[in-house]
Amino acid sequence: MKRLATWLAARSAAHAREEGQGLAEYALILALIALVCVAALATLGQAIANSPGFTVLPGSL
Repeated sequence: MKRLATWLAARSAAHAREEGQGLAEYALILALIALVCVAALATLGQAIANSPGFTVLPGSL
């Protein structure tokens, strides 16, 4: 019975570590997606600002 309790405790501890690892992986993927979005918006913003039909309105943000 003691071996079973030890095995179950080890299994639940390993499972908790795997959940934390999965959360870290999702956070890294989310950070990468955010970085790609910021880079794309910066590039598109410059392309739009340099386009021939773009004019800046006085007093605009």
